[in-house]
Amino acid sequence: MTRPHRGGGLAGSPVVPYPHGGLARHANLPPGERLRVLLVEDDEGDAFLVGELLAETNSMIDLVVATSLSEARQRITGVDCVLLDLGLPDAQGLDGLRQVLEMSSGAAVCVLTGRSDEHMGIVAVAEGAQDYLVKGQVDGVLLTRALRYAVERKRADVNARRLHEVELRQAESARLERGLLPQPLMTTDQVAVHTFYRPGRHAALIGGDFFDVVQTRPDRLDLIVGDVCGHGVDEAALGVELRVAWRALVLAGVPDDEVLPALEQVLMSERRLQEIFATVATARLDLDAKRATVRLAGHPPPLLLSGGRVVPVPAPGGLLLGVRPRRPIAYDLEFDTDDWSLLMYTDGLIEGRVGVGNERLDVPGLSGLLDEPANREVSLPELPAWLVGRAEQINGGPLADDVAMLLVSRGGGR
Repeated sequence: MTRPHRGGGLAGSPVVPYPHGGLARHANLPPGERLRVLLVEDDEGDAFLVGELLAETNSMIDLVVATSLSEARQRITGVDCVLLDLGLPDAQGLDGLRQVLEMSSGAAVCVLTGRSDEHMGIVAVAEGAQDYLVKGQVDGVLLTRALRYAVERKRADVNARRLHEVELRQAESARLERGLLPQPLMTTDQVAVHTFYRPGRHAALIGGDFFDVVQTRPDRLDLIVGDVCGHGVDEAALGVELRVAWRALVLAGVPDDEVLPALEQVLMSERRLQEIFATVATARLDLDAKRATVRLAGHPPPLLLSGGRVVPVPAPGGLLLGVRPRRPIAYDLEFDTDDWSLLMYTDGLIEGRVGVGNERLDVPGLSGLLDEPANREVSLPELPAWLVGRAEQINGGPLADDVAMLLVSRGGGR
């Protein structure tokens, strides 16, 4: 066997010997190519042999030796792998393994067993160790390979666990998204409702926008579109709470003028910061009376498509929910024909840029898109997605904010 040189060097640099033969970390070697192994072994002869085997194969493994579990606890920081003897003065068998697994964090664990208790190695792997070696049946090549394989196996286990955690979080986010995107609670066939929702961040599943549709009588529908400021999970959860609260208030028959003030109370009690606010647009459709009542709380106005024209509903803008409690002013909208569509949307649709300056699409720009001859060829169910595509084309890229839309249509819809 090639013996390590005591106090000598590699490539002209000094090397500090570890006890029993292992070599210290070499500063000039590329990072990531060396492993730091903690040997927990109370037998000085066995520890010396491990160091000799590693040195003999030029393993590029730095060996640190601890003679007890308590000493190992002090030296385990920064270790890639723990090579553990199952017979220690302060821990025996699987009890010692469990303690090492608890303290080792991201380090791999490989156990050493005797010939007579090789079965303990199999049990140790079942308990969470990455591998086991039998004393007296190991040479330098096998030892080096086992340690490196154990480290890679541990990394694979960690990556698999992280992937599983990510998948669980995505599943939770998907469930929350289903709460954000409810099925319209309606049975009438007098109107058709088409919805659209997409977070501003394309990799995200959730955002702070919300919408809902509830039918309370055969000829009456209530609609809401809202936007909680922000884009994270907290804002999305608050959006769900507001939507569910609004649906409960409407189904409970709360007077129209009291619904949004009550919703504002929910917002103010559930928000995590006082700076959090929401904008909301609601509409009550009385189909037999051919009219709608629109209320805005700091939200952009709906657009009415009728008679080949696109007109913003001139409802008073109102104040943001959560800023200064105040009842929104109701606006009565009359439908002149039985062919119309009402588009309700969040401001993420109209905040994209127009051209190279700071000009935004805004409500007039959105009305212009709906006036384009090309949209006449787009079916009503596809119209919301078409609008987003056109807005992104003008913006020169994806829209930054969440986008939610409700398109309610009667007859030909235009």
